Amino acid sequence: MFWRDFGEENKLSKNMSFHFRCLRYEQAPPRRVPATFKTLFAGISFIRARPDVLGVISLDLFAVLLGGATALLPIFAHDILHTGPWGLGLLRGAPAVGGLIVGFWLSHRALQRNVGMTMFAAVAGFGAATLVFAFSTSLWLSMLALFALGGFDMISMVIRGALVQLDTPDDMRGRVSAVNSIFINTSNQLGEFESGLMAAWVGAVPAAAIGGIGTLIVVGLWMTWFPGLRKRQKLENEVVEA
Repeated sequence: MFWRDFGEENKLSKNMSFHFRCLRYEQAPPRRVPATFKTLFAGISFIRARPDVLGVISLDLFAVLLGGATALLPIFAHDILHTGPWGLGLLRGAPAVGGLIVGFWLSHRALQRNVGMTMFAAVAGFGAATLVFAFSTSLWLSMLALFALGGFDMISMVIRGALVQLDTPDDMRGRVSAVNSIFINTSNQLGEFESGLMAAWVGAVPAAAIGGIGTLIVVGLWMTWFPGLRKRQKLENEVVEA
């Protein structure tokens, strides 16, 4: 019985190896390009040559750089809203709850038109919510402002991420995504540093207010400097040259 089973398994393995040997590539795998100084900075060169991609990445960089008021939450909770650890926890969680709910909504509702203006409106809403939070003296109003801030940020983040991916050809997507990740991480960290520095100079409320106003100014400037992005109707680009 053992030898018969072994023979059947051996025959089956031979048939499987025969089928595996019959597999064919529909197209040859891409040839590996040697690393050079030019290829190292190809992602930056590509972004500079594509106004929509440059506008999206730079908008995220400067808007987040100026709108880092969430770094000041402990100061607002203790000195302005006069709440304890539980209130600080509610404030910390409000942006995440807003982003989560809007994320679920976006997963069931496709953005089919006016994506450029939708993105700019979301970033402007982010700045306006930052202003409301800056001048609020009520815990619940501050929570509502942070909730809206997280929702607006989720909308702009989804559109920005999709535009960068869809406007980038396959052979450049890794390098462009790497540059985009550097900008995102840099803007988050520097935005918190900027908010803390401004709070040390002028106080927490003026620092948050300046960040919100600065975000609105950035939106206005980028709408003027990148008209193609402002007029963008769909996430998908028509034709992207390699």
